[in-house]
Amino acid sequence: MDMDAIIADTDKRLSVHEAVCEERYNAILESFEKGTKRMERIEYLLYAVIASVFFGKDFLVEFVKNLIK
Repeated sequence: MDMDAIIADTDKRLSVHEAVCEERYNAILESFEKGTKRMERIEYLLYAVIASVFFGKDFLVEFVKNLIK
């Protein structure tokens, strides 16, 4: 195998590797975005639990009713 063939093969393999890594990276970023949204929902649920512990269940029920209106 001559040097030009080795270089061409290596370039081809590297290009394929870069494309695969880009797809994986984009999937990771998408997963982080979904995780961020999920964590925000969990955070709000925790705030509701904390409020119900501090102020009681009745306060939380009235607060949610006022939010819905």
